Amino acid sequence: MAEGFVNARYGHRFAAWSAGTEPSRVNPLAVTLMAEMGIDISGHRSKGVDEFLSQDFDYVITVCDHANETCPFFPGGRMRLHRGFKDPSAHKGSIEERLTLFRQVRDEIMDWIEETFGSQ
Repeated sequence: MAEGFVNARYGHRFAAWSAGTEPSRVNPLAVTLMAEMGIDISGHRSKGVDEFLSQDFDYVITVCDHANETCPFFPGGRMRLHRGFKDPSAHKGSIEERLTLFRQVRDEIMDWIEETFGSQ
């Protein structure tokens, strides 16, 4: 969700790529809830950090505590930022509960990105 939001909102200044320590798939609920905001991430795919180890980045950002602990150093990153968010895909409640949690996390991520990069 963070990759989609940065590229949709700040693509004129930044290019974002998302990768996971344990890539699997893009959650369909994330696709649906980003579409609610007018952001299409249906073409995104789950990528592993290994794909990016040889690249240089201005920022390497971790958005979950597991990634922060697993990847304490990323060789191509000039600046490292961390903000831990709940993992909504780990929640096993009803569809309504899962949608609510996904929306909450989506909105928290967007607020944090706005606060962090909106004035740059």
